[in-house]
Amino acid sequence: RSAPPPSPSQEDARWAALVARDASADFLYGVKTTGIFCRPGCPARRPRREHVRFYASAAAARAAGFRSCKRCRPELARPDAAHAQLVAQLCRRIEASPEPLSLEALAELAGLSPSYLQRVFKTQAGLSPRAFASALQAERVRAALLTHPSVSAAVYAAGYSSSSRFYEQAQELLGMTPSAYRAGAPGLTIQFASAECPLGYALVAASEAGVCALFFGDAPEPLLRDLQARFPRAELRTGEGEFQALVTRVLGAVDEPSGAQALPLDLRGTAFQQRVWAALREIPPGETRSYAQVAAAIGAPTSSRAVAQACGANPVSVLVPCHRVIRADGGISGYRWGVERKRALLAREQAQRQAGERSREG
Repeated sequence: RSAPPPSPSQEDARWAALVARDASADFLYGVKTTGIFCRPGCPARRPRREHVRFYASAAAARAAGFRSCKRCRPELARPDAAHAQLVAQLCRRIEASPEPLSLEALAELAGLSPSYLQRVFKTQAGLSPRAFASALQAERVRAALLTHPSVSAAVYAAGYSSSSRFYEQAQELLGMTPSAYRAGAPGLTIQFASAECPLGYALVAASEAGVCALFFGDAPEPLLRDLQARFPRAELRTGEGEFQALVTRVLGAVDEPSGAQALPLDLRGTAFQQRVWAALREIPPGETRSYAQVAAAIGAPTSSRAVAQACGANPVSVLVPCHRVIRADGGISGYRWGVERKRALLAREQAQRQAGERSREG
């Protein structure tokens, strides 16, 4: 017996995965105008929706008269498991190496071309080999600053070749000066509270200046650990009284984004990050921008990658709406709190925007 055709909701989900070029999606699609069937992660030009048909297997696609794509080879077994194992091995090599490994060196170890390894690594790990190594080095230097007798000792222990190179990146890595990080923001009092919300658990934290953290997760304990790691020597207090009213306003901004503009924020970041975060707050609810568009908006059109890093460093999700930044091809990826939360936020905002437009038309 042949498999039943996909339901409309399944087709919508599959089309969204195709648009996002989600290589993990488990289906194939055929394009009527070309007669070819592909995997959803195929780099071929995106077809028009009305020309696409979805299939559960290569046999079903062939039976419908489609032939196999020569670029993504959809008739072969999915390479995900082998790629996942390869990337895990490379991550261990990066972690164990005392010196940074170039993309070419990693490609030679993997037996792949550098460009193909870059795509495989990013698909499996969610970031490039260079970004993975940088994130690992940042974790090492943050830990070393709290355990070594001086900033210089911590910098060299973390694998930096010179202290000047570290100081160039210090504000972006730490959100403050190295000496302030070593002191753990002494004298700073931060109130916090955790609560359930439509996106799971939320942790809201604020200093006297304003909201300094809004984290999302599946449980409250990891969120509190993240807050403690960000402000290791600040005085953290469970918020009461007036603070609970602030928490209500912050969580209200999740359901009604227009309320985010009125909330006081305490944002600690580099001058570049501050420019990016300010630009993000100018994106209206229900709309999106690409990383390149944000880079152009702040007058740095060649800084798309740095814009993406600034989005990832944003400590107050939703209030600084980094979820409204997507890939140039319309794909949804790269959200610190999980791609599904990003997709849910965008869907809610777009539905509210469309409802508002229908109301005005009526």
